[in-house]
Amino acid sequence: MGLRDSYQDAARRIGLILAESKVDLAYGGGCVGLMGILADASLQNGGRVIGVIPEHLAAKEIAHTGLTELRTVASMHERKALMAELADAFVALPGGYGTFEEFCEMLTWSQLGLHRKPCGLLNVDHFYDGLLQMFDHAVHEGFVNPVFRELVVDENDPALLLKRLEEYQPPSVVKWVGPGQT
Repeated sequence: MGLRDSYQDAARRIGLILAESKVDLAYGGGCVGLMGILADASLQNGGRVIGVIPEHLAAKEIAHTGLTELRTVASMHERKALMAELADAFVALPGGYGTFEEFCEMLTWSQLGLHRKPCGLLNVDHFYDGLLQMFDHAVHEGFVNPVFRELVVDENDPALLLKRLEEYQPPSVVKWVGPGQT
């Protein structure tokens, strides 16, 4: 859950806002950590929550049994594909390697044109500043097209992040890699 109460507070707040806005939450299906707090906050406020958990993690992550719906899948790949299908947007709260990997995969899928859904970072207490600096550095060094930097929506306030995701317009790019570019 992290060392700061602000992380948990932000998870509760975003869960409340989703429930009040009648926006369903699709997430990894566990009852622990910030995502467990987020799911509980949404459920406690009348929200609809769909969990997607692979069989091998159901016991380790302690599958949330109080969800509106819990879908068990065979693999992590199936989990991410189903969550991507269910989602209208992707939001990463502060987290660890799994959070970073899942966020960057959805971001990559957006860059490749596999979806046009917004990808947001809830940058509570500047948690994602280093990652955002890395993205900026990749643009500066010519590894990321500047237009694709716009794929990342970041805010420190849950309400502002959700508002920006709702208003999101994906960048229009005709050709994203030219001859001689990587």
